Amino acid sequence: MIPASQLYFWATVVLMLSLFTPVAAQLRDHDHAVTHHSAGVPRWEGSVDGIAYSEFNHHLAAAFVLLMGLSELLAVLALRSLAWTRFLLPAAMLAAGGYLLGWSDHDAWPVGSLSFAQTFVAGDPEIQQHKLYAILLLGVGTVEALRRLGKIPAAAAALPLPILAIVGGLLLFAHQHGDNPAAHSIAVNHMIMGTIAIAAGFCRLAAPASLRRDGLAGHGAWQFAWPGLILLIGVQLLLYTE
Repeated sequence: MIPASQLYFWATVVLMLSLFTPVAAQLRDHDHAVTHHSAGVPRWEGSVDGIAYSEFNHHLAAAFVLLMGLSELLAVLALRSLAWTRFLLPAAMLAAGGYLLGWSDHDAWPVGSLSFAQTFVAGDPEIQQHKLYAILLLGVGTVEALRRLGKIPAAAAALPLPILAIVGGLLLFAHQHGDNPAAHSIAVNHMIMGTIAIAAGFCRLAAPASLRRDGLAGHGAWQFAWPGLILLIGVQLLLYTE
């Protein structure tokens, strides 16, 4: 009978068979060169500036995710000279959360015309989800930083990270980009990314206790499944286009 751990691993390998572009796009002024609906109403989604803004954010997120994956991969390799790299993951999460909180959407609080209440309570569900991701990243990033500093017990504090991967992956299945002409391809992209994130979270949860605790020990393929899937998400974000 095939061990459950091997079944989990090979399931993730199948998921990894889905699909750096340089982040060189310069964002233009938000008030210029937007396309219009036939009725003459300005539209941000699908406009040249809207696409540039969205792609930049996804590519920047890719840099943070790749840092997270690299941090976890180096932790698996357990190189003493690179022990400091364990802090790359919480640093990248905090940076990503801070960026999303401020600049996830061009018209949202605090950089856009929408108020705090309009952004978080009565606004666009897409914007609200971006801000939710920001809050989750900031919260879990803080827990991971404290855990890696030895300030809180490692066992229970190790759970929020894989749970974030699972919850974040599930949210991607409901994530919509308004009336963007490329909405279908964007949805497919998000579903693939969400599936990989969910698989990564379950890999982390199902891994041996030693790997869940500190990432420095494991058994065979489990050592590389979690960081490998994170890196795969990073690569997919780098290749994201609209």
